[in-house]
Amino acid sequence: MNIDKATKRREWSWIMYDCGNSAYSMAVTTALFPILYGMYSGNAMTLGYWSSLASILVALLSPILGTIADFRDRKKRFFLFFALLGIITTAALALVPQGQWVGLVWLFVASEIGFAGANIFYDAFLVDVTEDERMDLVSTRGFAYGYIASILPFGICLAVVYLSGMEKPLGYQISFVITALWWGLFTIPLLRHVKQRYYVEPVPNPVAASFRRLGQTFREIRRYRYAFIFLIAYFFYIDGVDTIIRMVVPYATELFGSDALDTFGLLAILLLVQVVAFPCALLFGRLAKRFGTLFMIRVAIGIYLVVVAFAYQISSLAHIFVLACLIALAQGGIQALSRSYFARLIPKQKSNEFFGFYNIFGKFAAIMGPALMAFISAQTGSARHGVLGILPLFLIGFALSWLLPTEGAAVVEEVEGQAS
Repeated sequence: MNIDKATKRREWSWIMYDCGNSAYSMAVTTALFPILYGMYSGNAMTLGYWSSLASILVALLSPILGTIADFRDRKKRFFLFFALLGIITTAALALVPQGQWVGLVWLFVASEIGFAGANIFYDAFLVDVTEDERMDLVSTRGFAYGYIASILPFGICLAVVYLSGMEKPLGYQISFVITALWWGLFTIPLLRHVKQRYYVEPVPNPVAASFRRLGQTFREIRRYRYAFIFLIAYFFYIDGVDTIIRMVVPYATELFGSDALDTFGLLAILLLVQVVAFPCALLFGRLAKRFGTLFMIRVAIGIYLVVVAFAYQISSLAHIFVLACLIALAQGGIQALSRSYFARLIPKQKSNEFFGFYNIFGKFAAIMGPALMAFISAQTGSARHGVLGILPLFLIGFALSWLLPTEGAAVVEEVEGQAS
């Protein structure tokens, strides 16, 4: 399919934002912040509770914000607000003195809200930047180039942390500033070149109207039964995915201790894994074109079942490397294809509203997994038992996926039939 220059520029401007916010996901959500939090609080595993709190707050806001943002010229405003919230609070993590873990964790919660809130509108912009037949390709490119682009800032951060001393806060604090600057820089292309093409015309009382539309969507959800079934399946399997992303460093730290050499080795492994994740995300996009998007989502879930079983048995950093490569194989693919598959199931003029629901299901899922893992670990005294708690989530999501249509064209036709 030939595309014009304007479409190509929109697509790459959208992809560039993924290159920016992936630095946050790597440094704050996954790698560096959990270590600093454990240094400040003395217990890295309790970060799961605070991650769950951030997810609750975002989940409660998501459908309301998404519905309001469906009005013309609102999507970019909401996107900019949350992106700035995330960028500013990420930089502010550098200002918290050692030992003041309460202030540190509240800034973390605020940064998570900014990151996740901006992603509601970023994901919803997918329908504005490209056409249905290119959604898998563009969505997987976003994750893939996000992985490869995050190598540079995270590599710099890793060097800064190592040179400053793995056991000292300074390197981590400088890293948060670097991450915020990188995120902000790669936000600019989207703000310049991406516009809201699909929207609902504004009304005199947009907030009240948004609540009415939200209620109407709840009442009429059966008209979009495939979107609803997908959201239920997504609720379970993405819970497992998000839990693994958030808890892999606390889990490894709990098993192997916080020795500086082991910690640096763990972070270096995570850096190398970004290289693995780049081609794998692109590969999932190409395979989805050949075998079907839903089929490849199921393949990714199967890989995560192997990940959980293997994580229970790990006993060395070498095993962590294998585990991380398995995660990298499926992580970008399952996230990107879930986003593009859902985008085909929804009416484009209500993309923010429906991606608000997409986000609320994802974030409420993210509440359960980390908290469940932390609780089981505390009750049994073993982090290994905690990781088994997320196994049923993948199994339920996999089972529900068989209730969904598999072919791209069939999806579009059936969605149009449901909405008519």
